Amino acid sequence: MTNTNKSQARSAARLAAVQALYQVDMEGTELRFLLDEFHLHRLGREIEDVEYAAADVEFFDDVVKGVIARRDEIDALVQSRLAQGWSLARLDKTMLQILRCGAYELLARTDIAVGTVISEYLDVAHAFFDAREAKFANGVLDAVAKDVRS
Repeated sequence: MTNTNKSQARSAARLAAVQALYQVDMEGTELRFLLDEFHLHRLGREIEDVEYAAADVEFFDDVVKGVIARRDEIDALVQSRLAQGWSLARLDKTMLQILRCGAYELLARTDIAVGTVISEYLDVAHAFFDAREAKFANGVLDAVAKDVRS
């Protein structure tokens, strides 16, 4: 796999991880069923005439499992970087998953550069939100990076 293909596969995995974690949050889907659903029916598949990019399945699994396993730690980290008066409960559910995934990578995937992590989740934020919310995600992830990657 070329670096470009690997990069695209990881980008697709990140987007899918945000979607999977959103599903867990909204529906409480059990992890093994969630992973099966994404492996068999979503990653690299066509859904409603939309072709989904092939995703790095191992990377997808790592991010999803890692966020779930370290959720309390990640949530505390993200909460500490929100403006006074803001809480995780006030955040849009999709934004919360973007921040959780980004924070997980910053914490646990030191093999990936801070700039890469932030840039990738900014791209995900732009897929769902306007520039103002994407800027918010950038600010929170940048502050988290300073906390965990000194």
